[in-house]
Amino acid sequence: MTAAVAAVDLGATSGRVMVGQVGPDTLELRQMGRFPNGPVHTPDGLHWNVQQLYAHVLDGLRSASRWDDGIRSIGIDSWAVDYALLRGDRVLGEPFHYRDERTAHGVSLVHADEPFSLLYARNGLQFLPFTTLYQLAVEREAGMLGVADRLLLVPDLMAHYLTGATVAEATNASTTGLLDVATKEWDGELMDRLRLPRGLFPRIVQPGESIGTLLPHVTSTTGLAGDTPVIAVGSHDTASAVVATPMTEPGGAYISCGTWGLVGVETESPVLSDAAREANFTNEGGVDGRTRLLHNVMGLWILSETIRTWERDGSTVDLQRLLAEAAAVEPGDIFDANDDVFMPTGDMPERIATWLSSRGFRVPASRAEMARCIIESLAQAFADAVHDAAALSAQDVRRIHITGGGSLNELLCQRTADRAGMPVVAGPVEATAIGNVLIQGRAIGAISGSLESLRDLVARTFNPRVFTPKGH
Repeated sequence: MTAAVAAVDLGATSGRVMVGQVGPDTLELRQMGRFPNGPVHTPDGLHWNVQQLYAHVLDGLRSASRWDDGIRSIGIDSWAVDYALLRGDRVLGEPFHYRDERTAHGVSLVHADEPFSLLYARNGLQFLPFTTLYQLAVEREAGMLGVADRLLLVPDLMAHYLTGATVAEATNASTTGLLDVATKEWDGELMDRLRLPRGLFPRIVQPGESIGTLLPHVTSTTGLAGDTPVIAVGSHDTASAVVATPMTEPGGAYISCGTWGLVGVETESPVLSDAAREANFTNEGGVDGRTRLLHNVMGLWILSETIRTWERDGSTVDLQRLLAEAAAVEPGDIFDANDDVFMPTGDMPERIATWLSSRGFRVPASRAEMARCIIESLAQAFADAVHDAAALSAQDVRRIHITGGGSLNELLCQRTADRAGMPVVAGPVEATAIGNVLIQGRAIGAISGSLESLRDLVARTFNPRVFTPKGH
């Protein structure tokens, strides 16, 4: 049996709605709609325009229904940590963007009640200053938690708009810092310590569970059948991407590379050692109870924000031409892509130049040299994180799988292979949407089996490109 499902895949810079055809020997994707996504500045800070995002989702689902009137289900994934506060069904303002400056204050508020070493033992998460619990500490101080009666992460909010249901999907909930890493349930004791109302947090659902069926206004808008279920997938986009990473043999590490580079390995249980905490590795929930032991590297954000800076004079930068010119210049000094100085929006080339010059390193003299510096720095950060993941998990890692937009960047793939000293397997590009489709397909009975069998289907239907290491 082959079935058609709709995958809503929301990234930090763009979103898309895809129709997936899935069966025992079939895995195909067709894009129904693609739309930009990005922060909106208002007087109180940096926000997401989720109402506009939802309108785009409805448009994409309408196109999906017109393309195939037999859509069996819908799945939603997005970036992690960000959320909406609601009172009843009303959203209390546009959700804050994780790059908003307020998060720094939240770190000091939380660590005054619970030091990071104790937090790591409870939630297994690396330190990131924008993790949900830090954002909520700021909300608490502003008095917003006394007004709200529930919290929904971004994909759960979209599911609520479509179905009226109120849930928290497990893989994304694991990124909030408020999920017990051992029990994989909400940590009520930690919520109490941080003075966060337990009632804000809805019941947890696992990938593959049905969240609910479409509301009448959604069916009339999209043309989809009223009994179409919204299925919980790995709603953290990295969780879905890892599902579709064709790691069909032991020894594979993954890099889900887009705005962020999520670099790690899959494990059967969390790794909570002092070494893992000191290396700033995180234990996030995966599909089928797996753990994603990984490190967040700044990713292609650095390159895209650099290009945005250059384009502020009204010019347009051709990315492929820039990368070709970058490949033609010799690599020079590199910077630490994990440095928080590169987190905010703004003049990225200036920050890179300042970082390098303040340490006595050579500053790139041209745009091509700057792009090469960024690629080399990311490749080194990726290679270091892969080797750290192998050591922390005691796995013999022999190949690296790069999925997402970064898999199209041949220079980045090759230089990651060179610096890591092992082959890089690039693709599929749309791993997140594919993983979304696979979990839906298994939930509705179009396919069956373990994650390994799902990955075998990916390997049989998508042809990756292999980059072998050539040395520095």
